[in-house]
Amino acid sequence: MRNCLFLLLISFLLSACVQKSFVKPPNVIIILTDDQGWGDLSCNGNTNLHTPNIDKLATRGITFKRFYVCPVCSPTRAEILTGRYHVRSGVWSTSTGGERIDTDETTIAELFKAAGYATAAYGKWHNGIQAPYHPNSRGFDDFYGFCSGHWGNYHSPMLEHNGEIVQGNGFIIDDFTNHGLNFIEQNKNKPFFLFLPFNTPHSPMQVPQKYWNRFKNKKLELFYHSPEKEAVDFTRAALAMCENIDWNVGRITDKLEELQLTENTIVVFLSDNGPNAWRWNDGMKGKKGSTDEGGVRSPMIITWESKLKGNTNINTIAGGIDLLPTLIDLAKIETIHTKPLDGVSLKPLLYNENPQWPNRNIFSYWNGQTSLRNQQFRLDADNKLFDMKNDPGQTLNVADSFPDIHNQLVTAKNNWNLQVLSELDADSPRPFPIGHPSMPITQLPARDGIGYGNITRSNKYPNSTYFTNWIATTDKITFDTEIIRSGNYEVELFYTCPQQDVGSKLLLSCERSTLKFQINEAFESSLLDKDDIYPRMEGYVKAFHRKKIGRIYLEQGRNKLTLHATDIPGSQVMDFRLLLFRKI
Repeated sequence: MRNCLFLLLISFLLSACVQKSFVKPPNVIIILTDDQGWGDLSCNGNTNLHTPNIDKLATRGITFKRFYVCPVCSPTRAEILTGRYHVRSGVWSTSTGGERIDTDETTIAELFKAAGYATAAYGKWHNGIQAPYHPNSRGFDDFYGFCSGHWGNYHSPMLEHNGEIVQGNGFIIDDFTNHGLNFIEQNKNKPFFLFLPFNTPHSPMQVPQKYWNRFKNKKLELFYHSPEKEAVDFTRAALAMCENIDWNVGRITDKLEELQLTENTIVVFLSDNGPNAWRWNDGMKGKKGSTDEGGVRSPMIITWESKLKGNTNINTIAGGIDLLPTLIDLAKIETIHTKPLDGVSLKPLLYNENPQWPNRNIFSYWNGQTSLRNQQFRLDADNKLFDMKNDPGQTLNVADSFPDIHNQLVTAKNNWNLQVLSELDADSPRPFPIGHPSMPITQLPARDGIGYGNITRSNKYPNSTYFTNWIATTDKITFDTEIIRSGNYEVELFYTCPQQDVGSKLLLSCERSTLKFQINEAFESSLLDKDDIYPRMEGYVKAFHRKKIGRIYLEQGRNKLTLHATDIPGSQVMDFRLLLFRKI
């Protein structure tokens, strides 16, 4: 009996030692907003709005006061995901394939997944629709949202869940957050990596009414420094959307506290570019699309309450390329990259008040324009030099006053263009893959097709568009595709057609394979525009009918897929939104 008690005691002590020595890896949450400028937070001095939950993050964590991303959406996402300048990973556009990250790049989600983390992304992906560019093919176990750029409706819109087309539930940011909360709950006992790429305050300017009610008659106190350029109602709408973001950030942090995960969870908050219109941004030059300071400076807050000192500001420059190396360093994930990172781990800055930190250059590129920032100066796209410490609005070219620095930065820019930008080949073939083994479903949306004859897009910005004005048998829609696996595919069509035009016969063809079908069911939908607070520049969308049209054999290789009508009994064929291919 005594021996049994002794053995039980030893077993208990050993178990306690093992539990004490085991340290659960930290959870990681990245919250990325869309078109929210540095100045769109009350913690950055904007008295036009109130963002208490994000402000609380800043109080509890570390704020990088000089943090730089890209001028537009998909390049920033690519740099966060890879730790490399977006031009290295093949990203040169925001639509029609130019937003895709090359398949030989390693993503942050793949690294965390390989380390045993549960991974999920809920929101706007914007780095490729079809596998192997889809988030489920890039390290994310679970994805809910949309893979395109802008989206045309924020109230229970058409979305996808791991490739399956689904209907959203409520306001889009609230919906994404709900999925995030469920993911946290489901994985509370194991390490998780959660990416929440929200898509507001990007237009269309839609937000739940209770947020708009706070702003529609509000007298603003701060304006863009050239007030005649500012559309005040657009600003009000954007700020209302930012307050909705803040509420959802609070829901995430409340859930962490409820589950007692706060002390072992790293939370990162940032935006993907400057503000999407002229509004108060602390006097900085430029907005979204610009490589000037206001176009690329983002808020960035990182919290880890058990490890990082709270209420701390860091003025050292850093960028989106630094997030991957920083987070894998903090999580102690060992990895060997096949390609060199452009970013560096910020861990020394997070833990040491006076680290040995060399001056560095952070480069910004978009649409033929390159600028760069070091700790004190910005060299703009026209090679003008600005002292950002004394002239944050970039009003005075000081190249003549600092000739040596000017020459050094011009040389650095030229070298970057030669050594880094040269890796980008925007003219390389970019077919859209069908049938990749990592996913059973492939989407071919209208945005990735080309309309011929009378066919037109619903808007010049292709994301979230549909094809319309299909009125002749000589009209056609084509897709440049690469069939990854030969075999039979079940095809579904998303369309609208009024009753009087039902009956068109169509042919889907790819090389020698064809699929004949008929539009034999009417479906009409009005444009979903009633919720816009401010007129949009992108196109309006509508609901579409989903119809199985049959099966087609697709042969491996690069082929052009063509859709055309052989008979049109009415005035038009249909409005076309999407083809869905499911490998049988």
